Amino acid sequence: MWNKTQQPDAASGTASPASAPARSSSSSSQPPARIGASLRIKGQIVGTENLQIDGKVEGPISLRGHELTVGSTASLNSEIETGEVVVFGTIVGNLRARGRVDIRKDGSVVGDISAARISIEDGAHFKGRIEIDPAKSQANAAD
Repeated sequence: MWNKTQQPDAASGTASPASAPARSSSSSSQPPARIGASLRIKGQIVGTENLQIDGKVEGPISLRGHELTVGSTASLNSEIETGEVVVFGTIVGNLRARGRVDIRKDGSVVGDISAARISIEDGAHFKGRIEIDPAKSQANAAD
């Protein structure tokens, strides 16, 4: 367990002082947090970083302004609020995204989608309603 003045250093596996320069908070330079394929979570997930889920999740997910990737082995029974969503696996529940929802081949969404943009590839499954609100994209750019 790390104390408040230390944090793990991913490169060496050792602790470094909390006053060490922080890594860039840019979502493109930092790899997403990950929930592995063998993990099952029941409960709420709230975060301020990108997330990739390959396991099973039951409960609401809120990643305001960040990207959620639903891996091909993932199964989510969740209400989702996020910046963007890329779906390779299965989601049962409503999606609200400030940016884009992208359902890839073999991906499946059963629920309503509210987003600024949406893309559904051939071979994907979708059942629900879609609300496209371009103002969400403009509000996202203003933040």
